[in-house]
Amino acid sequence: MDLRALRKSYELGELDETALPGSPSAVFERWMADAIAAGLPEPSAMTVATVDERGRPSTRVVLLKSADTRGLVFYTNYESHKGRQLAANPWAALQFHWVEAERVVRVEGRIEKVDGAESDAYFASRPLDSRIGAWASPQSQVIPSRALLLANAAKVSARHGLNPPRPPHWGGYRLVPQLWEFWQGRKSRLHDRVRYSWSDGVWKKERLAP
Repeated sequence: MDLRALRKSYELGELDETALPGSPSAVFERWMADAIAAGLPEPSAMTVATVDERGRPSTRVVLLKSADTRGLVFYTNYESHKGRQLAANPWAALQFHWVEAERVVRVEGRIEKVDGAESDAYFASRPLDSRIGAWASPQSQVIPSRALLLANAAKVSARHGLNPPRPPHWGGYRLVPQLWEFWQGRKSRLHDRVRYSWSDGVWKKERLAP
């Protein structure tokens, strides 16, 4: 497969670090709002990168469920592959890629579990099928067939009915940012990159070469 001829010129926007606010979360909120308003597909989808105790990386796509000055929150099975890696090494990186807007956001930081009450509240807001699925799927484990998932789901439905509680192995993680990078595609591959790094209790803002 030869992909060398694929080319795209990025010309939709620009990023001036002198005009950006001092808080990276404010920039992120604006960019996320732009993606939602533009009707971009799955604007909250992000790649989560983790590493195991031997430094071997893994990535997967999850959905962002909340963001504020404390960090960015997603939910998953604590016994999944990423959950086991985060237990061994609680540092991770996130990446959003809004292709149609020619924008990328990268975030790096330490992971912490959200408190039980917050996880309970989010779990209760999920559709019933999703709540049942959290019980039915032994996430990341090898299974013989899809039939096992369906059988597990039927058992959960029979046991808990319309109100399954949050499984003890399922809940939220918050990435507490130490670094943000905002990337805006530009013509001639001279892209705009602005990095915010946390140092001595303040955010330091810098432009990076593309």
